[in-house]
Amino acid sequence: MALLEYKCPACAGKLEFNANAGKVKCPFCDSEFDMAMFEQLDAALDSQVEENLSWQTASTDTWTDSDNAGMAVYSCQSCGAQIVTDETTAASKCPYCDNPIVMMGNLKGDLKPDLIIPFKLDKKAAKAEYTKHLSGKKLLPSVFSNQNHIDEIKGVYVPYWIFDSKAEASMQYDCTTVKSFNVGEWRVTETQHYKAFRSGSLEFENIPVDASKKIEDSLTESLEPFDLSQAVPFQTAYMAGYMADRYDVTAEDDAERVNARVKTSTERTFADSVAGYSSVAVTDSNINLKNGTAKYALLPVWIMNTTWKGNNYIFAMNGQTGKFVGDLPCDESLKKKITWGTAAIAAIATFAVGFLIHLFT
Repeated sequence: MALLEYKCPACAGKLEFNANAGKVKCPFCDSEFDMAMFEQLDAALDSQVEENLSWQTASTDTWTDSDNAGMAVYSCQSCGAQIVTDETTAASKCPYCDNPIVMMGNLKGDLKPDLIIPFKLDKKAAKAEYTKHLSGKKLLPSVFSNQNHIDEIKGVYVPYWIFDSKAEASMQYDCTTVKSFNVGEWRVTETQHYKAFRSGSLEFENIPVDASKKIEDSLTESLEPFDLSQAVPFQTAYMAGYMADRYDVTAEDDAERVNARVKTSTERTFADSVAGYSSVAVTDSNINLKNGTAKYALLPVWIMNTTWKGNNYIFAMNGQTGKFVGDLPCDESLKKKITWGTAAIAAIATFAVGFLIHLFT
């Protein structure tokens, strides 16, 4: 399988895409290169990979079939070291010389993305958001205040399917209005019942659904939204210096998830139009999805890992918007102190109220 490495034409140093500059930059001599100059290179490489589809990844003689399952081995063109990766890896770095590499065979044909959103925020911004995420958390163990506790931080282009769809729906609701009024000495409650009907169609565009088994769906959904208006046609140079995976979940496999999201959004939109009632209940729902299409895209995510008492905690930041998500551990001893303190205050307050009632009765 063909490997692509980007090297500076001025000093032969490793080139990386710089999120702040929006250009490919050499960290050694500070040379910068516009993305346009890499378009012809991508076209030439596409042709080269097409002519060499019979190339195979290298493998060691000592590995068994079970050991090699799901793995691929590449030779770094800079230092000659063997690089072992997951077979879905599309971009990585050599662990010996730190040279960024792109696995071209994982970005060819049906595996080639249509779109990419380049990183807008760098590693420094990700660390700053991590620190901000920890601030003000009173039940957080104190060791988490130390930024150096981060075990790993990496920029990853996560594979997504971007869906467009049309929903045609008809809905029926049972509705009530309730009002109360006085009639002489009596309090009367009047309930009126209505039938409400809604029908129409909704257009949905740019629904992102992650296409990787490696990352939790709940995590990727929490990072939304991405601004797809800033997506650009795919170029391999955007991946220089970052990691990337190709999809291992097909658009067909993700269709169930996106259909569920479209149906839920349709139901909520129609329900919002049934206003002015005391209660509203759906009695019939008919939603048909049509004209579904999917584009393949790589979206930027910063992923951080840290450990606490043997547990691994994963944090993630949207590399375009800066939205930060992740669960935090809880200092149980401090939690108990706060719980006991709250209980003590409640007990004192109850005693004080009881004493005052007794005093004035």
